Amino acid sequence: MGMKKLLLSMAFAGLMLTGAEAKTLVVYFSATGNTRHLAQTAAEALGADIAEIKPKVPYSAADLDGYNAKSRSARECNDASARPELAGQIDVDGYDALVIAFPIWWYNAPKIVWTFVENSNLAGKKVVPICTSGGAGPERALADFKKLAPDADWRSGSYFSASATTAEVKRFLESALN
Repeated sequence: MGMKKLLLSMAFAGLMLTGAEAKTLVVYFSATGNTRHLAQTAAEALGADIAEIKPKVPYSAADLDGYNAKSRSARECNDASARPELAGQIDVDGYDALVIAFPIWWYNAPKIVWTFVENSNLAGKKVVPICTSGGAGPERALADFKKLAPDADWRSGSYFSASATTAEVKRFLESALN
């Protein structure tokens, strides 16, 4: 192969890795299963790997009681320094892009997701937040994530219902990752 063809091949390969064809990891936290379904849909839509953010101490139904201001989830959401411990670290090395899927708790991402973002090397990676919620989107979480991992290439995120179709999710993510 001549030098010109080699350079063109390398340039073309580089272009392919800039979009949704890049090696992508969908990382998710789901306390009830709704967000797990969204994450699985996203991974299927992109042909991506998938990994679950697991808390060292799982959340019980009482921990998730949105009507109880003293529940674990409410206390964590109201404590800026709360960082629930992860059951294990997710290796993001070797990925060009990440999709982080999470539910919205009290208008933001659960603090266990903050723990993941803060403890992962996201520098230079495209990162798209997607969420499930009763109507709030990921904008507040995105602003906080940018402070926790300022070297990541944060992309605008989106809210999806738990019943979002693969086509809907794929259309959004392909656009967000390009």
